Amino acid sequence: MLSRLVHWTTTRVLTRVGALLCASCFALGCVPSLEKNPPREVVRDLPSSYGPSATPAGTSPPQTESSGRDEWRTVFVDPDLHVLIETALANNQELNIQLQDLIIAKNEIRWRRGEYFPKVEAGIDAGIEKVGEYTSQGVSDERHDVDEHLQDYAFGLMASWEVDVWKRLRNATEAASHRYLSSIEGRNFMVTQLTAEIANSYYELLALDNQIEVLRRNIDIQQDALQVVKYQQEAAQVTRLAVQRFEAEVLKNQSRQFELEQKRIETENRINFLVGRFPQPVARRPQKFAEPLPAAFRTGIPPELLDNRPDLRQAEEELAAAELDVQVAKAEFYPRLSIAAGVGFEAFDVKRLVMAPESLAYNAAANLAMPIINREAIKAEYLSANAEQIRAILNYERAMLRAFTEVANLVATIDNLEKSYDLQARQVRVLEDSIDVSSILFQSARADYMEVLLTRRDALDAEMELIETRRRQLGAMVDMYQALGGGWRRQSAGAPREAGRG
Repeated sequence: MLSRLVHWTTTRVLTRVGALLCASCFALGCVPSLEKNPPREVVRDLPSSYGPSATPAGTSPPQTESSGRDEWRTVFVDPDLHVLIETALANNQELNIQLQDLIIAKNEIRWRRGEYFPKVEAGIDAGIEKVGEYTSQGVSDERHDVDEHLQDYAFGLMASWEVDVWKRLRNATEAASHRYLSSIEGRNFMVTQLTAEIANSYYELLALDNQIEVLRRNIDIQQDALQVVKYQQEAAQVTRLAVQRFEAEVLKNQSRQFELEQKRIETENRINFLVGRFPQPVARRPQKFAEPLPAAFRTGIPPELLDNRPDLRQAEEELAAAELDVQVAKAEFYPRLSIAAGVGFEAFDVKRLVMAPESLAYNAAANLAMPIINREAIKAEYLSANAEQIRAILNYERAMLRAFTEVANLVATIDNLEKSYDLQARQVRVLEDSIDVSSILFQSARADYMEVLLTRRDALDAEMELIETRRRQLGAMVDMYQALGGGWRRQSAGAPREAGRG
């Protein structure tokens, strides 16, 4: 009996496979044309260098391997900054939310993979049936003395399997794998952004500390000068107007100090938010702000960005998934072959349920189906998948252009900021000397009080601007490191993407 079943099933399957081949020839001619929105290949060509300004002072000539491959611990040498970044990587809520997204994406791969494996289920059925007396079944049951309330018991195994002839299910699984890798790259990109944002905020905090210290020092000097002018007023050497102008300058800088204090509080709280903790003092050493800048970055060659920058790697994985989605949507036009079978025991009396071969029951079937009429939904899905692929191509090319432009701009920024800092440092030295000169001239009545005030004001503004320029230099270095794709690689083996891709 079982051999006859196998022979019958095999013959039927072969017959339907032959029909499948014939139907597929018909189906191949029924796939909609993409002439109105033709697909194209992605353009991955990048310039060989970052232009004539690619090797300014402050950056080294292009090398085979850029600084984007360096771990952040080797780039940021401040131990207090190390602690902040490490704490953020462990506690930042948004980063941990993306970790849950990774788990969801990984589980989707498992779900997709399970789709093209045979499904086997075990089942137990029990029921009772009474048919109408004036039906053919009722008349037959009465003639054969079948119980009016007919019981039915069954148990066994049922299997079904869709034969993935056109790789529809396997392509969908591979697309899910690429989206999982894209999620990893998205998390890596967030790591680079988080690292850079903490570093920038930390340097901004150091700059505010130094600016507040400079302002306090100048307020003390101005208060001493105010006292001197008051003595001179008493001696009838200056007017009340001079005293009022000096006093107003002191009050203005005292007010400015509170503005900087507020900025410092907000910057500290921003850092605390990024590291996932409530507001508290941020450990730091303001004197480190004046230390020499980090070593010059190796810009490398532009094509290295494709491997270093997580956002480009993410766009590449999304592109690969979109290409597979097109193949999945195209396969919807082709016939589907599915096989189902079951074996078990069935009887109307529970005592006879396990009697073999009398109660043995089995079935097998092969099914072949393909859409013929009303295929608009499938057409729409196919055309949309093609549009999604083209959009992924454009997103990838736009990300490449943006990455190259960011590095090229930062190369020029670092060069110009270095030149600007040198000139501003000279300006500060000149104005510091002019303060002494103006004071001497004022005391000898060869300069009026306005010259003294303006000289002190210019000197203070120049010193504050010098600190701001140093902060911008440090920020440009951080931005360059991020633009080169740095910040997400870890030396430890626990980095998700490092384990999956070199």
